[in-house]
Amino acid sequence: MKVDLKIEMRKVADLLPYARNARTHSEEQIKQIASSIKEFGFNNPVAIDKDNMILCGHGRVLGAQKLGLEEVPCVCLSHLSETQKKAYILADNKIALNSDWDNDLLKLEFEDLKLDDFDLSLTGFDDKEIDKLSVDPFNDDSDEIDYSEKVNIVIECSNEEEQEKLYNEFTERGLKCHLQNL
Repeated sequence: MKVDLKIEMRKVADLLPYARNARTHSEEQIKQIASSIKEFGFNNPVAIDKDNMILCGHGRVLGAQKLGLEEVPCVCLSHLSETQKKAYILADNKIALNSDWDNDLLKLEFEDLKLDDFDLSLTGFDDKEIDKLSVDPFNDDSDEIDYSEKVNIVIECSNEEEQEKLYNEFTERGLKCHLQNL
């Protein structure tokens, strides 16, 4: 299906939140979104229907309100049926959560940003998450725990694909692993 999408500026006051939006936004996240918009610009348009109801971008609209913006870029998804709108609202939020991070590349990106003296809080990661990237739990030099003993750990996986992914990740780190079905 080919759809011609056009970005248009719409008044924030005219945009209507979807009453059954299951995605929530904390005050802290709204502050993060507002800071991101201020630093990088409003680069991701709000998805609306023909009646100005917000399908995707509730958090961005709240961030825009916090900044006092009167207009935001929007894209009208008039081609979706009522059922498709409901499903898309869920899919847009959930599918993004289904991805993972390449921690090695993420660590490199943060190292570069630190060298450029960039405000890392604008990335949405908190200090603990960033600091955790610098720690290798398998090569911790801490005196608190003695890793010289041989220990076992059991990790329950929900399916074979997840099991294979973890097995490969751990063996690539040099850990001796055995697969076991319980």
